[in-house]
Amino acid sequence: MKALTVDMLVRCGAIRTGAEKYVELLNELLPYYKITTHLRLSHFLGQVLHECDSMKTAEEYASGAAYEGRMDLGNTEPGDGIRFKGRGLIQLTGRKNYTAFANKFNIDCVNHPELIASPRWAVASALNFWNVNKLNGWADFDRVWEISCIINIGHVPKPDEKRQLPNGWKERQQCLGRCKVVLQKLFV
Repeated sequence: MKALTVDMLVRCGAIRTGAEKYVELLNELLPYYKITTHLRLSHFLGQVLHECDSMKTAEEYASGAAYEGRMDLGNTEPGDGIRFKGRGLIQLTGRKNYTAFANKFNIDCVNHPELIASPRWAVASALNFWNVNKLNGWADFDRVWEISCIINIGHVPKPDEKRQLPNGWKERQQCLGRCKVVLQKLFV
C-alpha cells in the first residue's frame, strides 16, 4: 500500500487541518493493524470521518451527561458520563473502555481522559477499537451495516431484535463511498 496523503484525506472528506494532524500517524500505525487493503482502509477511514466530524474533533461535542450511570460502559461513579465521554477518532466511551485502554497501552487516561483526544492516542484508540472488534473481517466482506452497528450501537442486531439504525447511517455510507473512490489509487 502506498502512503496516504493530506490531499487524499481531504478528498475523502477530512478538513485540511485534521488531515495534516493525523496523516503521519495513520501511515505509521495502519500497517500494525493490518488495515492494508482497499476495503479495510476505505471502511476504517469512512467510519473515522463520520465519528470525528471530518477530523474536526477528537472529542464528542455532547457533554457526556447522557452516559451518566451507564453500567454497560462501567460508569459507576458520579461524573463518569462527562469524564469518560467519547474521545478519539472512533469515540472511546465509558470508564470500562478507558480503563481497558489504559491497561493495554500503559497510559493514565483514567485520571487524564483528555489524553485520548491527543493525536497519537486518538488514532491509537480508534485502531485498537477496530482491532478488538475484528472489523477488518467485516470490511473484507464490504459490510458497512455491521461495522456501523458495532461502532455506534455496540453490537450487530440479531434478526429478532428491533432493527435500529446506527447514528449517521446515511453519512457513514457516503463517507465510505468517497473513500472507496479516492483510495483506489493507493492499491494499483
